[in-house]
Amino acid sequence: MDGPHVKPHSAPPRPSLPDVHRSVGVPSGAGFWRKVLAFSGPGFLVAVGYMDPGNWATDIAGGSKFANQLLFVLFISNLIAILVQALAARLGIVTQLDLAQACRSYYSRGTNLVLWALCEIAIAACDLAEVIGSAIALNLLFHIPLIFGVCLTALDVLAILYLQNKGFRRLEALVIALIGTIGVCYLVEIILVRPNLVEIGKGFIPTSELLTNREMLYIAIGMLGATVMPHNLYLHSSLVQTRAIKRDREGIRTALRFNLLDYVVALNFAFFINAAILIMAAGTFYRHGLSQVAEIQDAYYTLTPLLGTELAAILFAVALLCSGQNSTLTGTLAGQIVMEGFLNLRLRPWLRRLITRLLAIIPAIITVAFFGHRGTAQLLIFSQVILSLQLSFAVVPLVQFTCSRAKMGDFVNPLWLKILSWIAAGVIAVLNAYLLVVTIKGWVT
Repeated sequence: MDGPHVKPHSAPPRPSLPDVHRSVGVPSGAGFWRKVLAFSGPGFLVAVGYMDPGNWATDIAGGSKFANQLLFVLFISNLIAILVQALAARLGIVTQLDLAQACRSYYSRGTNLVLWALCEIAIAACDLAEVIGSAIALNLLFHIPLIFGVCLTALDVLAILYLQNKGFRRLEALVIALIGTIGVCYLVEIILVRPNLVEIGKGFIPTSELLTNREMLYIAIGMLGATVMPHNLYLHSSLVQTRAIKRDREGIRTALRFNLLDYVVALNFAFFINAAILIMAAGTFYRHGLSQVAEIQDAYYTLTPLLGTELAAILFAVALLCSGQNSTLTGTLAGQIVMEGFLNLRLRPWLRRLITRLLAIIPAIITVAFFGHRGTAQLLIFSQVILSLQLSFAVVPLVQFTCSRAKMGDFVNPLWLKILSWIAAGVIAVLNAYLLVVTIKGWVT
């Protein structure tokens, strides 16, 4: 197999996430289910980015305004997500480089500095959404003022450090437990809502109204923009390297196969969560003529009177808290990967994560202090626009690297995957550019 191409005279990069690199053993000669267990984890850490508070905002808006009609958009978004995450895992397993390290090895210093700056902005924007989501959940559940809730979210930095020191599997276990909690909460929500299964089925059929209704198109593109997160590509290409696989051809093939199972299961679970949020919004708000419910707080306060039980609102807030905390845990890991990968700069883990968190907390505190609840809703939307702007700067290099035989050797993308990858990159670029233009026009007017 051809080895990855590296620029002449470039220093070899440090292992990605060196504290946990190849720290999870893969038993040799193990059966299918033991291997499934050994490789399970990275996909679920990545999946939390697909069910963060930014997704909640677009799903609630879509369900309350258009019932179940946008379920097919979530389905297509999930397929695109599986494709790009497959490329990220493939890059990390084959080249032993995360996406940031690959960019540093193949692009000029100036290009890398631009890509690094854009990615740091995107991670801060994503972290901002998670901080706000967690603070809103703390406010709804325990009546903690938003500004104090924002400050409390800094404590998850300590949780990451503690769990990583105890072994990376414990961090994965916590994330999976929080995802499971979200799933249980929404399973109960769906039972309480008692949605129309026929209408749900119709929602998976594309509608021509999407091309004629500007508001529906805007929300649909927002769903796409909130689904495929740029930092997830850097994160996934690193997390797959936590497994101590054999570096021969068969070992790499085995890792590719079992990682595929891991992230397909995880991302489909994330799709279930997003679909459940939209179905819940359709079955409660749209059904009762409340088409303007687009904010998380409004959704919480209207669930109890509409469904006749306080349990619905409590479960909604618990799931939101788990979602926000999960996403902040993985966002801080992504921040470490990006800084070390692009700059080959090693900071103490606590310092790097504290910097990432402060970049999100400071604008959140300012917004809450001056604009209150309504300001947090606008800030959530603004964070998704920033993510949309940066996305192509992560997807295009990823597709370029995995389609290059010089970099991937015998594991280069086959022709059918190359075609699908470039189509997906083009669709993402066009739709997110349109979302950005429409959003800016809305602000101007």
